[in-house]
Amino acid sequence: MFIENTEELAQNKLLLLYIMDKSENHLTNGEITEFVLEKNYMNYFLIQQYLSELMESNFIEYIDEEGKKVYMLLNKGKITLSYFEDRISANIKKDISDKFIQIKENEKKATQVIGEYFQKSPNEYIVNLKLIENTEKLFSLYLNVATIKQAEIICDTWKNNTEYIYKNLLNMLADDKITSIED
Repeated sequence: MFIENTEELAQNKLLLLYIMDKSENHLTNGEITEFVLEKNYMNYFLIQQYLSELMESNFIEYIDEEGKKVYMLLNKGKITLSYFEDRISANIKKDISDKFIQIKENEKKATQVIGEYFQKSPNEYIVNLKLIENTEKLFSLYLNVATIKQAEIICDTWKNNTEYIYKNLLNMLADDKITSIED
């Protein structure tokens, strides 16, 4: 085992708790490891040792979420972090905050699903459904509907089923033609 002084050990465990707390999503072992190694806060073996010890102490839990294993910060971990968060330097907190802002901006740039509408006349609404990837518009569809309720339903359906709708629409528009061209 890797033994360090007690203060450094506590700070490193607090750092891992802090990263999990500040992330909007639960993180995989690989994501936490990459995050910590990128800034050279500690080495790989210490990260794994501390994650294991935090689990054994019931500060975090390793769960299956949507088919992948992720760490979840438990209430005991949150309470401990709230008491000792001041032991993490302001510079490190800023680095972590900046990194999560950068990750969020990159995700936002990567893929945007937009469903919006506006009223054209008393009984006419224009719905615009868009799919944007890395600032490039992949798909845009304008629909004319009669009620605001229809516009809202269409936007919600688009946002919740984008991949399915986009894929099937492409198949409907192109499959028959592509098959006949290939023959």
